[in-house]
Amino acid sequence: MDFSDITTWIFDLDNTLYPPESNLFGQIEKKMTAHLQNMLGVEKAEADQLRMHYWRDYGTTLAGLMAEHDIDPNAYLLDVHDIDFSVLRPAPDLDRAIAALPGRKIIHTNADSTYADRVLDHLGLRGIEAIHGIEEVGFHPKPDPRSYAAVMTAEGFDPSKAAMFEDDPRNLSQPARLGMRTILVGEGRLGPDAMTVGTPAGDHIQHRTHDLTAFLRSLV
Repeated sequence: MDFSDITTWIFDLDNTLYPPESNLFGQIEKKMTAHLQNMLGVEKAEADQLRMHYWRDYGTTLAGLMAEHDIDPNAYLLDVHDIDFSVLRPAPDLDRAIAALPGRKIIHTNADSTYADRVLDHLGLRGIEAIHGIEEVGFHPKPDPRSYAAVMTAEGFDPSKAAMFEDDPRNLSQPARLGMRTILVGEGRLGPDAMTVGTPAGDHIQHRTHDLTAFLRSLV
């Protein structure tokens, strides 16, 4: 497993840099459902179905709401990310493992950068040098190719010398096409509710790990 040529390390945020058992996204999903209920005047069951429908068809619930209802993304993000971050525990071992990697370390998340800052702060991860949230990529969520293109343009890195870590298998397809090294973290959830797990067939996932810290330590 040779990563000696990698000079850019790209990390997803939720359920990648912290374990899904923290269930931070569970809080966000409840907020999303409530937001849809209030905005569209529908019952909880219908709001849940719409949330998942938008995720499947547009990449994120937000992208679907923007496409079909022309909502203000900033108000939505402020609402759904108003959660309790105290469930996150500091991760000093992961912090040291990331800091030891040679090259630039960045975040590419479908969440907004303010939320990402708060997550990193609670985890105590200080070695991240740049955050590319949904607003920095023109509100084009992964797996939209425009999302990755925006990060590459902003950072100016060679994709053949980059590695991307993700918990959602579909978000690694485009990085693999671009020539990045791809690493699936965790079970390979196929949906924001993690109702279905398992890596789909295909060679776009080159490595996988259930222990990100141990994986990173093995590289240096």
